[in-house]
Amino acid sequence: MSPRTQTFTIYIVMVSTYPAGVQSNGSSYILSSSNQEKVSPNQSLLPLTARVNKDDNLEIGGCDVITLVKQFGSPLYILDEESLRTACGQYRDSFKQYYKGESQVLYASKAWNCLAVCAIVAGEGLGIDVASGGELFTALESGTDADKIYLHSNNKSRDELVFAVESGCTIVVDNWYELNTLVELAESGYSQHAPYRIMLRLTPGIDCHTHDYIRTGQLDSKFGFDPNALDDVFAKVSQQSCLNCVGVHAHIGSQIFERQPHQDLAALMVEWLKKAAKYGIQITELNVGGGLGIRYIESDDPPTIEEWVKPICEVVEKACESENLPLPKLLCEPGRSLIGTTCVTAYNIGASKEIPGIRKYIAVDGGMSDNPRPITYQSIYRAVVANKMSVPSTETVTIAGKHCESGDILINDAQLPPTESGDILVVMGTGAYNYSMSSNYNRLPRPAAVLVGNGEASLILQRESYQDLIRQDCLPERLKKS
Repeated sequence: MSPRTQTFTIYIVMVSTYPAGVQSNGSSYILSSSNQEKVSPNQSLLPLTARVNKDDNLEIGGCDVITLVKQFGSPLYILDEESLRTACGQYRDSFKQYYKGESQVLYASKAWNCLAVCAIVAGEGLGIDVASGGELFTALESGTDADKIYLHSNNKSRDELVFAVESGCTIVVDNWYELNTLVELAESGYSQHAPYRIMLRLTPGIDCHTHDYIRTGQLDSKFGFDPNALDDVFAKVSQQSCLNCVGVHAHIGSQIFERQPHQDLAALMVEWLKKAAKYGIQITELNVGGGLGIRYIESDDPPTIEEWVKPICEVVEKACESENLPLPKLLCEPGRSLIGTTCVTAYNIGASKEIPGIRKYIAVDGGMSDNPRPITYQSIYRAVVANKMSVPSTETVTIAGKHCESGDILINDAQLPPTESGDILVVMGTGAYNYSMSSNYNRLPRPAAVLVGNGEASLILQRESYQDLIRQDCLPERLKKS
């Protein structure tokens, strides 16, 4: 079987129940001071700076969560700057330590794309992976250099490609449509920007058994060129003077704990480099994607960032050495493992409903509009009561959102202390895809977000107002009341 058609299979076991010895109270989730330096941010349920203060309140980045909610309202995304910078540094430094060639870590900004987050990761030396014209615009506006921005996605519009060409970012070409459109652009008025710096996204045929919606590496995928078309793709690219193909890219999925599939991918991609050379294409960059998982619940056991990086570097070096190839610039694009555990969401608890012998519901002032992952992916989260961190978790409750939707359940069977209206519930691990996938369902305004560090809180996303909700509405004159 040829390398380009190999298929690898791995398995991920998803656990949905509380394990034996579940946390006895909220403070049990706090890392001990001795463990803080040993733990990779993706392995911690709470941000690294989480503490319990003298008032028995949860504190993040030196800021009392109860005070933050009073100041900024709820629901409220609370992003810990130290945790984010630590994760960035661990990725950056691990590649420098274990890879002999040049490397570049890219933040997969679809996980949370906003000006402040882009500015922080760029300040830590990371590049940014964007997946739309809007994400590209935000990254540029944050001050990120275009030569460190890579544009992804599988159906880039002509306008998005024009924007990318004019900005000077690298375009990750996903399919024939995009490839042909770029050639047409060079022939119809945008030749001054040529040659366009591109990479090619290829489907590796590595099937990860994570959630179906976040699997991307299997052959049956909407992403990437079919590996059986490699010769045709390389032949086409080699004939286009308007294209500067610098690399190849592949991605196998998200929330992955195993290391072997990424090693398999790295070895396979070196084969692609060798094939490209036969067509006169000198590949200088290799992007192995992202996908490292995080701890959402106690039983999740992701590797550290360093444990994920090291074997990938070793495999690429070994494969290049055996094929007598120069080491390419090695890229990766983590998203979830950079931002996921750095953020929590704080809610006010309102109504409660107990059905004797069946279930007790407690309702919060948000739900599927600020965290659509439970209803979309059946994702599981943990929560604490921020103003009762040391109170024993003696109740089993279901945390319901406020939307007019029966499926708007944030957490089934959560273990919490007795609660009452006005308590502050904090859901952990909400940095990845919560704000990015948020909506105005039921016309709820999107929440605010604050960046916390060294006892200071900075607003990075304003809470939407009712006026914001109708800003784009248009009422025809004939429908207006006289």
